[in-house]
Amino acid sequence: MGREAGRPLRADAQRNRDKILAAAVRVFTEEGLDAHFERVAREAGVGTGTLYRNFPTREALIEAAYRNEVARLCDAVPGLLATMSPPEALRAWTRRFIDYATAKFGMAEALRAVVDAGTNPYADSRELIQAALSALMDANTAAGTIRTDIGPTDMFAALAGIALTSARPEQREQAERLLDLVLDGLRPVPPRLPES
Repeated sequence: MGREAGRPLRADAQRNRDKILAAAVRVFTEEGLDAHFERVAREAGVGTGTLYRNFPTREALIEAAYRNEVARLCDAVPGLLATMSPPEALRAWTRRFIDYATAKFGMAEALRAVVDAGTNPYADSRELIQAALSALMDANTAAGTIRTDIGPTDMFAALAGIALTSARPEQREQAERLLDLVLDGLRPVPPRLPES
């Protein structure tokens, strides 16, 4: 049986859960549905009993690992904005977005199995990511560092396009170049001087 919903975990239990989720992303990305719980537990440095207490089924583990990746991506925004200028924070976050997309791409087979089992691991992920992106773009708009005619929906579409074409690990250099191209296109356009 999984842990009781809503009950906070002890610090050591939370660390174990976090290690399990990170290991699950790596293992399911490498092995797909052939991945064994034992390998996930070994990679996380926990016993299989600990893994099963947290995630009683393969589907529960896959869904939790994916949702954790979304949460890590979105939860990074306040910290980035607190420690970087708005343009640096946006640039750093777009790199994290590609990391997230690479993990999602690698886990595609496992995520399809979760959907086939009747669960939607993607519920709310688009809205959460767009909210995180909105916060970054609002900070940049307030700082005057991006154009005001491009909204979060446009930026999300551009990032999704890059992820669709360049999310494989071996395509990372291309993804970085495409991100730079998109971010350069966000810079404010200087006003045109009147023709004399």
